[in-house]
Amino acid sequence: MISLLTPRHWKDYELIDCGDFEKLERFGNITLIRPEPQAVWAKQLPESEWQKLHDIRFKGRSATSGEWIKKNARTPDRWHITYKNDDISIKLRLALTSFKHVGVFPEQAVNWDYISETIGQFKTEQPRILNLFAYTGGASLAAKAAGADTTHVDSIKQVVTWANENQEISGLKDIRWVVEDALKFVKREIKRGKKYNGIILDPPAYGHGPNGEKWKLEDHILEMMQDVAGLLDEEEHFLILNTYSLGFSSVIVENLLRGTLSDPQNLETGELYLQATAGSKLPLGVFGKVRKIG
Repeated sequence: MISLLTPRHWKDYELIDCGDFEKLERFGNITLIRPEPQAVWAKQLPESEWQKLHDIRFKGRSATSGEWIKKNARTPDRWHITYKNDDISIKLRLALTSFKHVGVFPEQAVNWDYISETIGQFKTEQPRILNLFAYTGGASLAAKAAGADTTHVDSIKQVVTWANENQEISGLKDIRWVVEDALKFVKREIKRGKKYNGIILDPPAYGHGPNGEKWKLEDHILEMMQDVAGLLDEEEHFLILNTYSLGFSSVIVENLLRGTLSDPQNLETGELYLQATAGSKLPLGVFGKVRKIG
């Protein structure tokens, strides 16, 4: 059975509509229009409604960069939003970047719920959690807010600094920050004999480490999964794998988990999506996860 999951607890985020290769989204009290390559269908709302509702629109100059066009010059470039579920409350600082991102992938809130819920069920008093390819740290914050000893690894120093800011505005402390190539870090942790109760992997399709290391998902994900399997605590653990590559299906993710984990309990695979208020579903990657409660 393949699961289709969408966030249920967002108050500060809303996908209003999507289509014609764009999405109309509200983050807090600011509404954006951004490119969306997977929205190949037609918009549900008329263009006049999009023009009326949005505050800022991203106009691409190339495949990787562009500019933000504001209707009102006083609209801020940075602002905060909050995410709450039954277990945690975290804050995130958003910003207008030159590559159309704002510092959060809203569909990942599904995984934040899974992380906080699972940590609450663990018998381990302070579970050790490892977040790889951790970006601005939503999953790290969720783990820390739920009471875990949390390590955050990303190869880009600027986004680790951003994640640290999110920790501060969330009223949290003592996340371990590591600027490193994820695969190199995992191999070092294996040599050290480290074990983790939870591991989150959110690898990009393509990427580079701090020293120019090249990452290509299909070339390196098997090696990464084989190594990560050696870091999981045998008695009590969870593992989440997200992939965004258009060539990856949830069946591939299932095969990876079954092939690298010796006893994958409570295995679930499927697709993350955002439900637009106007009606469409926007697919945003596939996931696989396993969980063993001691």
